This record gives sequence, structure tokens and C-alpha cells, in this order.
Amino acid sequence: MASFFEQVKKSHDEGGRLGMLWPLLDAPDTFLRTPATVTHAGAHIRDWLDSKRFMMTVIVALLPPLFMGIWNAGYQHYLGTTGADPGFAPSFWAGLEICMPIIIVSYAVGGAWEALFAVVRRHEINEGFLVTGLLFPMTCPPTIPLWQVAVGVSFGVVIGKEVFGGTGMNVFNPALTARAFCFFTFPDKMSGDLVWTERQTWTEFFTKGGARPEFVDGYTGATPLLHASQHHGDLSAAESLMQINQTFKHIDFSWWNCFLGFDAGSIGETSALACLIGAVILIATGVGSYRTMLGVALGTTLMAFIMNYFAGGANARPTMGLPFYWHFVVGSMAFAAVYMATDPVSSAWTSTGKWIYGTLIGALAVLIRTVNPAYPEGFMLAILFLNLFAPLIDHYVVQANIKRRKLAYAR
Repeated sequence: MASFFEQVKKSHDEGGRLGMLWPLLDAPDTFLRTPATVTHAGAHIRDWLDSKRFMMTVIVALLPPLFMGIWNAGYQHYLGTTGADPGFAPSFWAGLEICMPIIIVSYAVGGAWEALFAVVRRHEINEGFLVTGLLFPMTCPPTIPLWQVAVGVSFGVVIGKEVFGGTGMNVFNPALTARAFCFFTFPDKMSGDLVWTERQTWTEFFTKGGARPEFVDGYTGATPLLHASQHHGDLSAAESLMQINQTFKHIDFSWWNCFLGFDAGSIGETSALACLIGAVILIATGVGSYRTMLGVALGTTLMAFIMNYFAGGANARPTMGLPFYWHFVVGSMAFAAVYMATDPVSSAWTSTGKWIYGTLIGALAVLIRTVNPAYPEGFMLAILFLNLFAPLIDHYVVQANIKRRKLAYAR
């Protein structure tokens, strides 16, 4: 393999006949082999965790919610069409058929944009898209049309990252930027009662483009968070979730089922347990910040208590009375706290700043969930909003440290 790359490199080096396309060779070469470039002078740190290993660690941490989401997609499909659980293997295989096209389209289209910008700018293809290309489809429902995946990931890569200069220069999380674009451009395909009802097959994608999907999963009803936000009656939102299986026999929105991930939702966001496993991997390897994760949990808990206090008012919304432990397991809270809020580029960098950044995300997300009647989920907007303020948070934290040290030295 080494000799193959060395032979091909000759025609891709600067001045060679294919020199302009060297990023296309550099990407698989540095992915499969240790990069040959080393520092020769100046201060530098020797560390096994280069950017490629960093991104691959995130990919490994994403596997638990990904596998759970694939299985759950097939499980929900069988519940909707047959009303019965066929077992692990059939559900997982059906989930692969549903979810893999979305992931493949995301990587293919987004990777093409990455390669194009790398060739034009004459720099290596950055491995950051290995994570973005998987994060984005995991934030989408399994029934999203494939052409919308292509449009969304294009927007996320080009507008969310490349216009700022590429990986490491972006202000917003590219995967969330892509999801926000799809959410506001194609709202009926990203949320609502019909999201789990129909999906587009490969044949429809290639032959009919944006035509209405014809494959019907048969699953009807809302996700747990949407059901809680639309609930009206004598029962509280939490009681309504726990008793929905009396109305729909194939739906069980108990807290335990929502924690495990046996409910409808976006591919990677249904299982809080799987996200916790990913959190352990990220924290143990030093890739993800436990401060940011715990900050999100703290902000979610505090704002949930505040909303619970006002839940008895005449104009109170149903989700105002939802206890904090329900906010942890419904919607995207766990996935957002572990994988989205901890993005090293768009989040706060200082230790204190991470606590502030995470707490504000959790508090703002619950506020959006409980107060805004048109938007039952809040973590996407909360993280994008705090992405803007992350540099400001770090600035004031640094200035406070400088001021404290000046006072200490003055003594």
C-alpha cells in the first residue's frame, strides 16, 4: 500500500500533471497511514490525538445512538405495519434499509463539496466532515426524503462552514446549521404527525426526484415531545405520556421506554441511554467536555423547575408542568448535550466558559420548549444561538481571570 501511494503521489505533487487534484489523494493516504509531515523547529506538543484520531473517536462515540436509531427505525416500522415486534434481527435489517440511504447521501454529497473546496483552495480535505456527515442524518427523521438530505447537507457544509474558511473557522455547528435549514425550509418533513408515516425509497429518489413518497410505514401519531406539547385535558403532560398506550396499543411513552429509546423521533436522538454511553467514551478519551454536558443538564433542570412553578397559570402551556427528568429523555436533549453542544469549534473553550455555555443552552432550550407553541423542541435553536455568544463568554471569563491575577500580584 505504501509503495502504491508513493507511486501515485509523483503525478499529484506540485508541478505534476495532476497536481491540482492532490487533496483527493492526500485524504485516503493520511486516513490509512500516519502522516509523514513532522515539526522540525519551534515549540510543539507530541500527542497521539491528531485531528483525524480526534474525529474518529467522535465517530466511535456516535455508534451506540446510531445502532440504536437504526434498530428503532425498523422496530417502529414493524409496529406501524404489523403491530408486533418481529425480533432484533428483522428490525435492525429493516432499519438499515431505512437509515443507510440517508447516511450515504449525506456523506456523498457533503464529501463532494468538501473535495471541491479543497481542490479550489489547494489544501487537504479536512476530516471534520467525517463527523458532520454522520451527525446531520442522525438529527433527521428516518422518513426525510433523500433529496432534502442532499440539499440540507450542502447548505450546512457550504454556508455553515466553507464560507467562513473551512473546518476550525466556522461560527455555527455545521450539522445543526444543515438541520435548521431543513427544519425551516421543509417543516412538514422534519416534525409533526406525518414524519413517521411515509418515507421515500431509493427508486423514488432516482426516478421521481422530489415526488411525494409512496412507501407508507403506517405509523401514526406524534413523538413524545410533540404529544406532550399538544396535550389538553385534566391529566398533566407527563401523565398523558404514560397513559397514551391505553389509546394506541402499539405506542408506549413510559419514561423508561423513552430513556431506552423505544419511541419515535430522529435517528440518533431517541435513546438517552445510548447517548450516555457515547458521553462516557468522549469524556474518558478527553474529546468531549464533561463541563459542557453537565452544564446543559444543570440549565435544563433549573429552567424546568422555574417552568413547573408557573405551570398552574390560566395561560400555561402543557409542557410547563413537565418535570426535569422528562425533559432529559424526550426530544433531543441527551444527543444535543453530548454531541452538539460539545463541538470544539463552535462552543466555549475556557473551563468556566463551558459551564456557563452549557447552562445557558439547557435553560434556553427548556424555555423555548415550554413557551413557544409552534416549536416543541428547543435544543437546536438554543445551541445555534449560544454558538454566537461562545467567543463573548470566553472573552469575559479570560478578562475576569486577568483581573483576579492582577489583584493577586498587587499584594
